[in-house]
Amino acid sequence: MVRRAADARPPVRSAERTAGVRSGVDDSIEVDGIRLAAHWARPARSGRVPGLVLSHGFPLPPRGQVASGITFPDLADRIARDAGWAVLTFNFRGTGGSDGDFSLDGWRRDQAAAIDAMLARPDVNGVWLVGSGVGGTLSICTAAADPRVRGVATLASPSGLSRWTADPIGFLAEARRLGVFRDPEAPRDVAAWTAELSRFDPLACAEALAPRPLLIVLGSDDPVVAPTEAVELAAAHGSADLRFVIHGGHRIRHDPRGVATLLGWLDRQVLPLGASPPEPVPTG
Repeated sequence: MVRRAADARPPVRSAERTAGVRSGVDDSIEVDGIRLAAHWARPARSGRVPGLVLSHGFPLPPRGQVASGITFPDLADRIARDAGWAVLTFNFRGTGGSDGDFSLDGWRRDQAAAIDAMLARPDVNGVWLVGSGVGGTLSICTAAADPRVRGVATLASPSGLSRWTADPIGFLAEARRLGVFRDPEAPRDVAAWTAELSRFDPLACAEALAPRPLLIVLGSDDPVVAPTEAVELAAAHGSADLRFVIHGGHRIRHDPRGVATLLGWLDRQVLPLGASPPEPVPTG
């Protein structure tokens, strides 16, 4: 469906904030012995709520890993406040305030650990994934391998890693410049590191994810991800909700239309089967 946008349980240290209080990436989760900087947001209402794991993308110049995920706590708080979901966002290994070194398989384990942490909460009823850029593409594959995940939304996410796999050594040099390796000798096994990239098949993952819901949101003027990539992901899934934000750019999570599209999709995930959204209450 293509539409224009309207217009083993990981250790967790949490000082979670009620939605609406800006707190930054102030907590942590642990995976593979690596500490990942994290932020929890929960709606003000009590009771069990749906859970969301929110993932950032691969760092971009000029600031590289230093700026990775820096605005995602604000988005997590917005989702918790406006949609009533519990949200966990975090920095992948090698980025922001997290330890460790970037690898594709490592990032997938980071997402899996975040899912475990979310589902370990007694106040959460189910988990969905939302990812931006490569974080969204990873979310599709992580969800395809984990039947506990009920649905996925991607924001400006590519359908593959062809730019990386076409020149893996060049990409490795770029990754070093962007600062995603804490260890100056990483990766210790370059052949194994590059093999992870070539094994990654998001289109097969999108097919395996079906019939669970998939939302794909892309700006029509995105300079990084082509519209054809969104179409490829939607076609592989078979019943994805594909939304183009007209004249939207790559950072579609900052576009009010992109955020509204995401919030509307989240609302629809928790409606009773066959139900319609409630009618607005007259205010006049």
